[in-house]
Amino acid sequence: MSTQANYRILAINPGSTSTKVALFENDSLLLQETLRYDTHELAAFGHVPEQYPFRRDTVLQWLEKHGIGVTSLDAVVGRGGLFGPLESGTYVINQAMLQEMQAVGPREHASNLGVLMAEEIAGLAGGAAFTVDPVTVDELEDVARFSGLAGIERHSIAHALNIKAVGRRAAADHCARYEDLNLVIAHLGGGVSVTAHRHGRMVDVSGALDAGPFSPERSGSLPLLDVVELCFEGGCRKKEIKKKLIGQGGLVSYLGTNSAIEVGRRIAAGDEKALQVARAMAYQIAKEIGAMATVLEGEVDAIILTGGVAHWSELVAWICEKVGFIATVWTYPGEDEMLALAEGALRVLRGEETAREYFPR
Repeated sequence: MSTQANYRILAINPGSTSTKVALFENDSLLLQETLRYDTHELAAFGHVPEQYPFRRDTVLQWLEKHGIGVTSLDAVVGRGGLFGPLESGTYVINQAMLQEMQAVGPREHASNLGVLMAEEIAGLAGGAAFTVDPVTVDELEDVARFSGLAGIERHSIAHALNIKAVGRRAAADHCARYEDLNLVIAHLGGGVSVTAHRHGRMVDVSGALDAGPFSPERSGSLPLLDVVELCFEGGCRKKEIKKKLIGQGGLVSYLGTNSAIEVGRRIAAGDEKALQVARAMAYQIAKEIGAMATVLEGEVDAIILTGGVAHWSELVAWICEKVGFIATVWTYPGEDEMLALAEGALRVLRGEETAREYFPR
């Protein structure tokens, strides 16, 4: 690994039909692109792990196209996938991670390919391979794990990469350390994660996949007995039910779109139903923020709204109306996950943080 003051870092973030790639020098972005794939190309692969050689080659071709020598890279950092629960931090990619991410089964997801690509390309470069704050970051306090039914435990699934990065960034912007603050951070995207942070640890989580507020495309928490009825009516299959809850829920269910921009347009044109649904989503998000404030015993230094939907100024205003009495609201729209990946790698390269190693629990 280079001992020079400046570090070249390649960040890789695979999505369902694309792979984002970005080249950084330290935390300065040099080049970024989204490599998009035709759905027919991906349909040729029976399982997500089988896409790996194809996606890896598209990243290597991108490097070659832009004249970026692989050996010029000091580190490659890949978006973390659906690991088992783990502490927040930057991780050296190890064999345990690689084995889990290559497995076929219920945890298949495009993001799993990030660590596979990072490890191989870093090997070609002679550099380090990292991943940072996967969605399965689990720092829950024991009391938060109880679900209400023995045998079912609450798990931590959240937009941890962006949430943790924004927590650090917002604290620094206000001349503080993330580790010294109590924060409620809500990531507003296709899914919504509302999280409580006590002195640098994400001690409770709501939402993301199957709980919390409804979002542009997810149902969030639902009345349980009605869900039971739904599962047994009309011969619905498990896969169809899951799709209805995650992908066809929320705004999609009520308004037929997952676009906050489109909903905003309808409201501006006088669509009363769109207004009612949007205000209900803001209501549920605010209510969950209030719940997380109780986790912190009301000692909340700030509430942070982030994610792509935080660009929706009316929604943000409706949320602020309800939670402003709890604490100051800081808004960080968008989700700069590529920078968050590079920053995590950079902290280790500079010796500001010690890289962790993943051991399945």
